[in-house]
Amino acid sequence: MSRMFGTDGVRGIANAELTAELAYKLGRAGAYVLTEGTHKPKILVGMDTRISGDMLEAALVSGILSVGAEAICVGIIPTPAVAYLTRKYNADAGVVISASHNPVEYNGIKFFNGTGYKLSDELEDKIQSVIESNFEGVPLPTGESVGRKVIEEAAIDDYIEFAKSTIDIDLKGIKVALDCANGASYITAVKTFRELGADVKVINNDPDGININANCGSTHPEELMDYVVRKNCDLGLAFDGDADRCLAVDEKGKLIDGDFIMAICGQYLKEQGKLNKNVVVVTVMSNMGLFKALDKVNIDTVKTKVGDRYVLEEMLKEGYKLGGEQSGHIIFLDYNTTGDGLVTALQLSAIVKKSGKKLSELAAMMKKLPQVLANAEVPNDKKDIYITDKEIADEIVKIEKELDGNGRVLIRPSGTEPLVRVMLEGEDQKLLDTMAHGLAKKIQEKANR
Repeated sequence: MSRMFGTDGVRGIANAELTAELAYKLGRAGAYVLTEGTHKPKILVGMDTRISGDMLEAALVSGILSVGAEAICVGIIPTPAVAYLTRKYNADAGVVISASHNPVEYNGIKFFNGTGYKLSDELEDKIQSVIESNFEGVPLPTGESVGRKVIEEAAIDDYIEFAKSTIDIDLKGIKVALDCANGASYITAVKTFRELGADVKVINNDPDGININANCGSTHPEELMDYVVRKNCDLGLAFDGDADRCLAVDEKGKLIDGDFIMAICGQYLKEQGKLNKNVVVVTVMSNMGLFKALDKVNIDTVKTKVGDRYVLEEMLKEGYKLGGEQSGHIIFLDYNTTGDGLVTALQLSAIVKKSGKKLSELAAMMKKLPQVLANAEVPNDKKDIYITDKEIADEIVKIEKELDGNGRVLIRPSGTEPLVRVMLEGEDQKLLDTMAHGLAKKIQEKANR
């Protein structure tokens, strides 16, 4: 059987791929694997605003209770809040029912261990093998040993207090627009910024179960970009459906993506002496402008494969404090164990207030280089043609020479589709267009001969 868990838990179309039955099995197997040997295990359960959340929560919680574990239900809450509260409440594990930035028909189930980190592949595989063995050896307690469900009313306030504690300044005098993506941040983000004294304007914070991520939030920041200028705000902040990502908009309505946020926060943390080893961890997809900007202020970058789990692995291994992706998934390891949109939003807002500068001025430390993406359709068994074919390899070297240190070629075979993705970065958009599509065409033609 193929692997159930993807890079971010088990995800699929709710009630078709991710069924109530599967949620029950994941609850049961997950509770068993993550709490083996614990006296009376506790598992925290949170979710985003999707309509399918109630159905999946009911099934998942049934599975947890069926092995005698206790389910602490915290309702609609950001994914990073579950990571934090699992630690705060001394739970043995945490589970989030969310499909993050995906459209409403999708949902997902993601586990955290007792310290608030995503599970290792080994543990995920163990959960899957318990399900595949038809729960061999998994207890079904009766009588007083069956698990209980507890609803934790204080969860949202506990998370808000934690988020506020990550900055040492109030936000009085700052006018901020928040786009909550009709998702999990619709209470937490608004309340936090108001309690810190900011003048808060809000859009897309009226979830109806169906409008999560619909033309709003960090995947569609266009409305926020317009709104910030119209309402004369100092900055705008856009979250995704489960609020582990945050993108910003400056006072002129320009999008400030994760690369810019890492540049600004990296420089600030370095000045504070809080950037361990003066390193920021990024993925290979980060813009070359970020590498140049950090280099200018004597900050090193470490590159990983695409995916926040690889960024986190590298940070934990070497003790780095800041890392993330262009998508706004940014990890401040001093504060939380996963990307946290609200923490990111607060760090950036605090820097704007402390520096007395406009966000556009802060972002000017980095100049984004144009990027062009082109796809080559290739058979799955030929995805390494750009390495094995001499003519193509020579062409890549030739392009790199032409870009002469002010650009680069990045080629990535798709993990899910029969494609090879060609990305070129440099200073001249038109030239990049011609080169990228030419190279993609050459790869496609040779692979399909």
